[in-house]
Amino acid sequence: MRAITDSATMLRRQIKHIWRYPSLIVTYTAVPVVFLLLFVYVLGGTLGAGIGGDRAAYAGYLTPGIMVTTVAGAAQGTAISVATDMTEGIIARFKTMAIARVSVLTGHVLGAMLQTFIAIAVATAVAMLIGFRPSASALEWLGVVGVLAMITFAVTWLSVALAMVSTNVATASNLPMPLLMLPFLGSGFVPTESMPGGLRWFAEHQPFTPVIDTLRALLAGRSAGSSFVEAAIWSAVIALAGYLWARRLYNR
Repeated sequence: MRAITDSATMLRRQIKHIWRYPSLIVTYTAVPVVFLLLFVYVLGGTLGAGIGGDRAAYAGYLTPGIMVTTVAGAAQGTAISVATDMTEGIIARFKTMAIARVSVLTGHVLGAMLQTFIAIAVATAVAMLIGFRPSASALEWLGVVGVLAMITFAVTWLSVALAMVSTNVATASNLPMPLLMLPFLGSGFVPTESMPGGLRWFAEHQPFTPVIDTLRALLAGRSAGSSFVEAAIWSAVIALAGYLWARRLYNR
């Protein structure tokens, strides 16, 4: 019970930071929206024809990839926030206080998830304004939220661990950057079938591809099939590894 109340306190601390310093959440929101507009309006005609549709059809194909790109991009902000706390000494003060140790990192994770979901909501709204027309039912939208929560939770814990293994804020901001490339090297922007052999194999077996495929199926009103199981497994593995790594570093 104490861990829950202390985590809620740390979450309120993160929400106050979001309110006072909105630059990170503006970045979280602006980057995926720029990617969305760039790919739809500059490349959408050609890429839409490549998937057998038009620019609006490509907007629908692209949106799940943009959602996951938002999650990956937010990892950098999470790492910066945690590394800032670590280097400024506030974590050392928290360790001397009578609070649950896990609550400090949990507050960061929950705050980062809140920011990420705000950015995803804005990016999705922009996608609908420029032609995305999802066919998902209310239950399928609930599934979309659940899948996004799984992968956001996993990536956020990983970014916390990467921040804690860093020696300074600059290093922490750079370590999560490869995550931002994974949606591009998966099914986020083009079908994996269009890629050459080695790259196609990587695209089909990396963690973000089943997440994107599951979101795409749910938003289109189709069954996600085995991609949901793969997405859940990848999310669980990444979340557990990130949590155990972060906890070990924090306790040390």
